[in-house]
Amino acid sequence: MNALRDINSRASALGKTIVLSEGEDRRIVEAAVRARQEGIARIILVGDEDKVRALMGQQNADGLDGITIMDPRTSPHGERLAHDYFKMRQHKGVTPEKAAAALAEPLVFSAMLVRAGLADGTVGGAVATTADTVRAAIQVIGLKPAGKLISSFFLMLLQKPHHDPQGPVAFADCGLVVDPSAAEMAEIAGATAQSFQALTGQQPRVAMLSFSTLGSARHPNATKVVEATALVRQQFPDLMVDGELQFDTAFVPDIAQRKAPGSPVAGRANVFVFPNLDAGNMGYKIAQRIGGAEAIGPILQGLAKPANDLSRGCSAEDALNLIAVTAVQAGMEP
Repeated sequence: MNALRDINSRASALGKTIVLSEGEDRRIVEAAVRARQEGIARIILVGDEDKVRALMGQQNADGLDGITIMDPRTSPHGERLAHDYFKMRQHKGVTPEKAAAALAEPLVFSAMLVRAGLADGTVGGAVATTADTVRAAIQVIGLKPAGKLISSFFLMLLQKPHHDPQGPVAFADCGLVVDPSAAEMAEIAGATAQSFQALTGQQPRVAMLSFSTLGSARHPNATKVVEATALVRQQFPDLMVDGELQFDTAFVPDIAQRKAPGSPVAGRANVFVFPNLDAGNMGYKIAQRIGGAEAIGPILQGLAKPANDLSRGCSAEDALNLIAVTAVQAGMEP
């Protein structure tokens, strides 16, 4: 069974409810309909009811069981959620009037549904920017207890005939943290390793990436990765990790034998931690657009409950995949 089929199967068994904040977008409605038809999750579509129903009608799915349409302006939950939002944000100067206005925003309304337990996770970002999507999640859902950093990763599926080896790998952080410190890079590595294992069931092998391999170049940027690797080993002593490593050393066994003999990770890494957002964002897009890898994400980690962000260039298939991932993440909640 490949990784995506396994994720879909696990999502189906969980029966979670996922709220989609952009129910007036054709791609999102198509993904919602497919999610119900394939039994991946129950869906709440947020938006103007007439517009959402029209899009569902185009899919011959108006009235499909397991899809609920909620308009923030008319929802029976609106008053309760606005009161909860006011109580939560009044220390930031939010008045009852401002809370009511905030709840009219689909991203905030969707996140409040999750916070209130009316949904198990939320997906947005097909229309909204990453900044707006993540801000709503942080302000409303909040961080995990003792959490310090929200980061993201892409689950990259290598499943084309030319991919060798085939299977899932994780790229982090490709969406949020612009220039992580050594400590932040270590936290991203630990969080991504845990997420990768939870989603795929595979043991993570973490490569801390650089333009240098084990001292082959001297530069403060490479030193940061060396320091981050040491912190990962200290904080996650059971985790297989090595760095600093160039990507080819981390991924290709023959090159690993020459450049990093004896490394527990080189040549067979499945979690790749990039030194900054420039490298990570370009790296995943090159792997996707030229290499033919399927990219699911960005998948957020560090939040108290699942909230994920789509690319504005996403397809309905991308949204469907992220719905399944979000449902599985919800199943991992304590």
